[in-house]
Amino acid sequence: MLSSARKIIIKTSKNLKLPQKFIYSLLKPNKIIEFDIALNNNKKYKAFRIQHNNLLGPYKGGIRFHQNVTRQEVQALSTLMTIKNSVSGIPYGGAKGGIQVDPKSLSKKELEELSRKYVKGLINYIGPKIDIPAPDVNTNPIIISWMVKEYVKAKSEKVKGKITKKELSYLRASFTGKNIDEGGSFGRESATGRGGVIVLKYILKNIIKHLNISKDFTIAIQGFGNVGYFFAEIARDNGFKIVAVSDSKSAILKLDPKSKTTDFKKDVSCLLGLDVPVVLSCKREKGQLAGCYCVGGVCDIKGGREITNNEMLQLPVDILVPAALENVINRQNMSKIKAKIIIEMANGPVTEEAYEYLTKKGVIIIPDVLANSGGVSTSYLEWVQNLKNEKWSEKKVNDKLKVILEKATDKIYKRAKKNNISLKQATFEVALLRLYKEWSRISSKSQISSYK
Repeated sequence: MLSSARKIIIKTSKNLKLPQKFIYSLLKPNKIIEFDIALNNNKKYKAFRIQHNNLLGPYKGGIRFHQNVTRQEVQALSTLMTIKNSVSGIPYGGAKGGIQVDPKSLSKKELEELSRKYVKGLINYIGPKIDIPAPDVNTNPIIISWMVKEYVKAKSEKVKGKITKKELSYLRASFTGKNIDEGGSFGRESATGRGGVIVLKYILKNIIKHLNISKDFTIAIQGFGNVGYFFAEIARDNGFKIVAVSDSKSAILKLDPKSKTTDFKKDVSCLLGLDVPVVLSCKREKGQLAGCYCVGGVCDIKGGREITNNEMLQLPVDILVPAALENVINRQNMSKIKAKIIIEMANGPVTEEAYEYLTKKGVIIIPDVLANSGGVSTSYLEWVQNLKNEKWSEKKVNDKLKVILEKATDKIYKRAKKNNISLKQATFEVALLRLYKEWSRISSKSQISSYK
């Protein structure tokens, strides 16, 4: 992953004829923080926080708890956060954090201890105007709450007397993804999925005349976690037809009894649109999607079909949404992909080889650093609310998110169209040019100062 991130930065920078010094500055992180956390159970866990680049503002990126977390992975993800935040146009740099741990192996008490000690190890490196962590893989508002409390406790001890509500709100701005009653923002839970739909709709509005797509856009979504679910629900509410969804075990779809054909592998018009909220309720009850063939508020097995995840990726839908794992579209299945548009809601779901192959075939791929940037964009809005000691309505947050993402998408789409390049190439060019502009300004200022 790190090698891939570096390669695309080097390739894009060279195409833009950007200086070697600037390229080098993006390949090496500003700071690598690595330490061990010892719990009272006498076990040690490797912890990381990598602050990649802060040209555009405070470092920003999530914290993941996973047994396979490595320094290399965290560095790659911090690099991509720099790109993603630049793409979004928000005033953040890029960072990422992680602890090498299986959180399921810890008790709740141990998990809280781990979370709090992670903050203690970073207390001098994070803050509202320095580095603002957030949830990521296997972390959530509860874990972030422990971290915020530890941070507030440490900073409050340095201040005599009780801190004011305004001061507390400011300190809470050191993290995003918090619970609503602890300074979190309305709209944050659905933000990544909602952002994906906003970007997709904006792209479709501009390219629909050039694509042979039916009026009822059909969508298949791999992954039915937070991102996949909210993408499905919001897309359905916006008139899209969700014909297939999947979890880690399998994918489900449902045949229309009135259809003249049943060969959904060739024609998905024979499939009914799934009732997404009811499917979710069924999944929670059963523990899996299998059997949750829910349409029009009713779940029954009549007409229901269970297929593999790989079979779902090969359905002839208008839009394919990989929202779970990386590298799921690759050399083995790329020639069988029939979707006209792929929107990368997971991180890196399309390998570089598959991307090149599908792009040449005319498939439009909306890259992850744009498609799934709704989460970090709403984190920015949460941060702003904390700094101002304000609380906005969910509608206001969603309206502001729409403005941020439509502005970013418009800039990328226009560059892609003007230069006849892919959306992915245009995305990285826009991100790097914004970074280069700031790098040039700072470099020029430094040179002027050195002459004085």
